[in-house]
Amino acid sequence: MATLVDEIVLLAYDDTTGRSRAGYLEFGMAGAIVLELALAGRVDVADGRVRVTDPAPVGDRLLDESLAGFAADRPRRPKAAVQRLAKGLKPRVLADLTARGLLREEREKALGLFPYRRHLPRSPAVEADARLRLGSAVDLGRAGDERTAALASLVFALNMERIVFPERKKGPTRKALKAISEGSWASEATLAAVKAAQAAVVAAISASTAASASGS
Repeated sequence: MATLVDEIVLLAYDDTTGRSRAGYLEFGMAGAIVLELALAGRVDVADGRVRVTDPAPVGDRLLDESLAGFAADRPRRPKAAVQRLAKGLKPRVLADLTARGLLREEREKALGLFPYRRHLPRSPAVEADARLRLGSAVDLGRAGDERTAALASLVFALNMERIVFPERKKGPTRKALKAISEGSWASEATLAAVKAAQAAVVAAISASTAASASGS
């Protein structure tokens, strides 16, 4: 089964250019990991901090490495947990998805001199399923399952609604995504984790944007 990390990356990367269309995607990846671990019952958010409730591996290398990192660390506030996890995460995620055949890496040179890499999605079925579930949730104003609602919260936090739904109006779509991520579709613990992860991604992006602006 595809993870939330898989889905948010496949939605973000352009099928033609092989480049991400989402800003600060590494924070979304980190948020997706936190949400996957919460859905698996391995972490929750208690007293305003991300805490490990079960250190048992889930069987996914990236998630298990992240879980071990959380277990070895002190409980942190969601924003700090997302920021810490995001450091160096993007190349690890891209390498993982490439190794699993969900992305195809192409190495090229700009102007024949400057090397760069493109990552082209290779799993149209996974991406199409994510879009279908999200589209149905937006149409209905609610998600049919926890995973779709969690994915909607990430799309909202990363401002990806125009990427996922280029044919829809931004305002109503964004409003629907926000409502879905805040709806009563999950257990209290899972809903708390989703809200905290969503807020953490938004806060991490805001902090990074402010730091870039002050340094320019």
